Amino acid sequence: MPEQFELFHAPSSLDTPPPNRHLVLHGRIVAYALRRNRRRLALHIDERGLRVGAPRVFPLADIEAFIQTHADWVVRKLDEFSNRTAPRHLPLHDGAELPVLGETVRVCVTAGGNRGYWKKGELWLAARPAADLAALARRALQRRALEVFQPRIAAAAAQLGVTTPALALSSARTRWGSCSTHSGIRLNWRLIHLPLPLVDYVVAHEVAHLVEMNHSPRFWAQVARLCPDWRSARAQLKQQGAALPLI
Repeated sequence: MPEQFELFHAPSSLDTPPPNRHLVLHGRIVAYALRRNRRRLALHIDERGLRVGAPRVFPLADIEAFIQTHADWVVRKLDEFSNRTAPRHLPLHDGAELPVLGETVRVCVTAGGNRGYWKKGELWLAARPAADLAALARRALQRRALEVFQPRIAAAAAQLGVTTPALALSSARTRWGSCSTHSGIRLNWRLIHLPLPLVDYVVAHEVAHLVEMNHSPRFWAQVARLCPDWRSARAQLKQQGAALPLI
């Protein structure tokens, strides 16, 4: 997943417009895109550059002072992304390929009423001429994610002898999942890109929290009941998750 300064766990949009402002950080000009549709100040960096979310009434001077405060982090992360050989942002078009459950899936674009569907192992986007193909793909992937995640959560809950929790999808930038005894489990829909054993590890982690709302040895014992190879899965998740495409 793209790097994010963990000041807040707010979701970040993938359709931010190109950078439209500039400021000087450590003697270099840094472009950034500003979106005034957030409740709090937040910084996000991927290979497209620096994006800043801020409340509508927040003064520009204070926003840029906030960026300056984290100049070391911003410059370092921008350099990290500029040195990567393969960009993670994946443009959607006919013939594009993307990972789904660890396998490569071809995207087919055809004329239609703006919907995505699965056909013979391919993701079809039936689109109008001005359609946002990325948005159509995200919706189709999210539907598939629910279909895959829900039975796995139910099976894990049954194995631990707890009630199957409600499931919702998340687009969070810093978490694969979260668990609440009140609202249930939220899983990042982008897990749908990863192989099933890694999905199962995240499911195990969150369902285990229904028994132990902590990270004590008792918690990890519950995780091991559901996912005996959890240590290997956690290491793979860290590695593979950092290379997921952005759609």
